[in-house]
Amino acid sequence: MGRETVDLQGSGIGRRRLLRGAGAAFGVGAVAALLPKRPLAAAGGVPLQRAMAESDLVYVTPLRADGDESRCQAEVWFVADAGDAVVVTASDAWRARAVRSGLDRARLWVGDEGVWTESDGAYLALPSTLAEASVVTDPAEHARLLEVFGAKYRLSWLMWGPRFRNGLADGSRVMIRYRPLPKAAA
Repeated sequence: MGRETVDLQGSGIGRRRLLRGAGAAFGVGAVAALLPKRPLAAAGGVPLQRAMAESDLVYVTPLRADGDESRCQAEVWFVADAGDAVVVTASDAWRARAVRSGLDRARLWVGDEGVWTESDGAYLALPSTLAEASVVTDPAEHARLLEVFGAKYRLSWLMWGPRFRNGLADGSRVMIRYRPLPKAAA
């Protein structure tokens, strides 16, 4: 997801703009009632697992071979699964390319500070962890986790659910599991 723009019949309207427009047209309360509960921004000291249970977004950056963070960062939808963060992304996105090229370590920040490039670095104060990335290839796991995505992102899932499902089926999308590393391994 990251900075992708959804092309709604050539309109160039992205998911954020779509939700803002729906709020303006139908009232913020009507749209908010359909969205998952969004917690207040996670403050310093909020445990990672609590932030993962409450947040709609995770910020991801792969770690380069020398251990430094990549300049490629993005906010993406995710679901928490057994303490891991699971995302679905385009197969040609840098997140997917990094894992395929053997860069299986990443840093995650959990919370919602909006688009990372417009957050003035606010996401860097969110709960964070180093994680090991792996591609999820089992179709049964895809189906199970897509149901979790659908429950978490109810309104948006009407549009994104088929895209995720079809993309995983045809290979244009990939599911990545980020398993937090123990502090000693981080």
